[in-house]
Amino acid sequence: MNNVKQYVEALTLTLVRGLPNLFFAIITLLAGFWIIKRFVRFLHARLHRNSIDVSLSEFLISIVNVVLYVLLIISCASMIGIQTSSFVAVLGAAGLAVGLALQGSLSNFAGGVLILLFKPFKVGHNITSSNNVAGTVLKIDILYTTLKAGNGTTIYAPNGPLANAVINNASDNDIRQAEYKISISFDNNIEAVRKVLLAILENDPLTLQDPKPAVLVSSIGDDAIILIIRSWSLNADFWTAYYSNYQKLKEELEVNKIKLPSTTTVVNVNTNPLP
Repeated sequence: MNNVKQYVEALTLTLVRGLPNLFFAIITLLAGFWIIKRFVRFLHARLHRNSIDVSLSEFLISIVNVVLYVLLIISCASMIGIQTSSFVAVLGAAGLAVGLALQGSLSNFAGGVLILLFKPFKVGHNITSSNNVAGTVLKIDILYTTLKAGNGTTIYAPNGPLANAVINNASDNDIRQAEYKISISFDNNIEAVRKVLLAILENDPLTLQDPKPAVLVSSIGDDAIILIIRSWSLNADFWTAYYSNYQKLKEELEVNKIKLPSTTTVVNVNTNPLP
């Protein structure tokens, strides 16, 4: 009986001594919940005001939310005398194990954050990357970017390699340059050919006249003069103008009897008799 009485007295004394700490821990917990909610709302408003991508802002808010609540619970546990050092060590070890297991995914996550923050391309842009990813961007997520290829197939590109690649963004500007190369014979008058080709581009409604189209001599080969033709059009009209003008150039070459280089085949005949 004496042992039980001593145990009860010791427990009561411990509770009495720990009661203030428990009270302050509860107050801290309630106040922490209130502060975290207000801070998350403030953070959400700031991210929205700065036009941060919705998927990125929601992910960042969820991460901040979890981290703040974990820190709050650890702090309150420490206030009432619970040893938290081992708990923190377990969390650290678990975080390290998860990080090692998800190295590729973490690389894609970091790439997704960079893409969503710096916006080298957006949804609807037509891009080509140095790691052979090409298409129209349909969606940018944290781990993957979804694109539609020219043949209609869907491409899921990991954000890690995509963020580290050289990106050719064909949709970032309002206008785009088309380039054509045509070989003509030495028998043609270059200035006359130039006027014919320029007239096609100057009369095309989809071809811009500022910047002006140009027909230039690119190089002179052994059997041909290489002309390079450059014109500009609105991004939305680019492919229509490109293919339409290619056909018109071919037709005008025929109508104006502009000579194309003839292919010469050299045949060597060995007249020496076999031994």
